[in-house]
Amino acid sequence: MSVRMPSNFGKSGARETELDLLGHEILGEKAAALGRAGRRVEETLAMLRDNGDDGEHRGRLLKEAAEAVHGYFIQRELCGLRKHDVVIREYNIPKAVLVRLGAK
Repeated sequence: MSVRMPSNFGKSGARETELDLLGHEILGEKAAALGRAGRRVEETLAMLRDNGDDGEHRGRLLKEAAEAVHGYFIQRELCGLRKHDVVIREYNIPKAVLVRLGAK
């Protein structure tokens, strides 16, 4: 079943309203995904800080943290946020994680 806009709406007005609703929905999904990615960064960095001294698990924890940070950076860029300096300081992302992303 498909739904049509009422015929009394002008074509341009109805189309603009549809786009506004869709744009609003997309922005909401981007924000939700950014929040989930941020929580994953927090969790993986906490695990790294708590258990990262153990040489046996350090490599795996670094990899998980780097993957989480990489995903978070990508999601930020999809939201139009290109600079990550503040985030790096805010989350206190270790250099060992950033090096795995190719940062110096």
